Amino acid sequence: MTTVGILGGGQLARMMILAGAPLGLRFRVYDPAADACAGQLAPLVTGAFDDLQALRAFAASVDVITFDFENVPAASVAALTALKPVFPNAQALAVAQDRLSEKTLFQSLGIPLPAFADIPSLQVLEQKVAQFGLPCIVKTRRLGYDGKGQFRIREQADVAAAWQALGEQAGSVGLILEGFVHFDCELSVVAARNAAGDFVAWPVTRNWHVDGVLSASLAPCGMPQAVQDQAVAHARAVAEHLDYVGVFALELFHCDGQLLANEMAPRVHNSGHWTGDGAQTSQFANHLRAGLGLPLGDASVLGVACMLNWLGTMPEAEPVLAQAAGFWHDYGKQPRAGRKVGHANFRADTPAALCQALAPVGQALGRDDQVRPLLDALSAR
Repeated sequence: MTTVGILGGGQLARMMILAGAPLGLRFRVYDPAADACAGQLAPLVTGAFDDLQALRAFAASVDVITFDFENVPAASVAALTALKPVFPNAQALAVAQDRLSEKTLFQSLGIPLPAFADIPSLQVLEQKVAQFGLPCIVKTRRLGYDGKGQFRIREQADVAAAWQALGEQAGSVGLILEGFVHFDCELSVVAARNAAGDFVAWPVTRNWHVDGVLSASLAPCGMPQAVQDQAVAHARAVAEHLDYVGVFALELFHCDGQLLANEMAPRVHNSGHWTGDGAQTSQFANHLRAGLGLPLGDASVLGVACMLNWLGTMPEAEPVLAQAAGFWHDYGKQPRAGRKVGHANFRADTPAALCQALAPVGQALGRDDQVRPLLDALSAR
């Protein structure tokens, strides 16, 4: 029986474990936190992600290694590669960890993206802000996710404030300036590729964010087929260039009929959670299949599906479970402001049926603002 080692013990690891059980897989989890939620389902080893001695001991106890957290040091992953098969590869992880490297890759592949520039100093920041125009966004090149490590520059006085807030990090993790995009909507492609080069992509997903954190996702996205085909082509180009193995997500802006790349995540992704109940094969199952050399599963959507993200505290489950279309996912985490603690998926045969399931849930949970964008998008179809 194959034992899969997962670096990172959050909800993504937890859902991988649940998806891998029917495949007869065993799991071990490595995480700095003793209360990592995946440890409720599989043996948990605690240790720092840069503790090579502990990581080598962990590698000796498993057959293959993956990760659920993109901030595991790429150097640690590279070191483990000499001991056991690791997927995705360290190069893909390293590229995705650095926004400048990531955007340079997109540019080299001919994938359109917003203007960007490396920011080593306040003087360069002032020059590039003048060049890009307002508004624009300065971000840390590394370690920023879910809206962290960012400062939006709306007026000239914000330039100094942005440098004061983030400038100290220019010498450690680096800074990047990005031109602001007045987008029509946010999309993502969640796709899987195996070592043989087989590639599948789930239907392009439309996403809504609040304060930089994903709030809701809807699949299929409802965009013209040509737009969806282009999005998948961009994802395939990235995967092939990186010789990628496993599941990843490419996030995109749709702006005036054009797709602009935002960023990629070298792992199973929040915007693909709907696949757990709304697709023929989930992103979690296909991630494991890809890494273990098994045939990739069908990524077709079963009708129309969506996801609602729960942050901070879990709402009441009953209104979701009362709907035949509803599926409940509790990560087993302690409540904390801004923390991803669970989600709900919904699946129906038609957009109208999905609306009928979502509307009462939004009302019962006091989450009309979260549900409304989904209802509007579905009603427009």
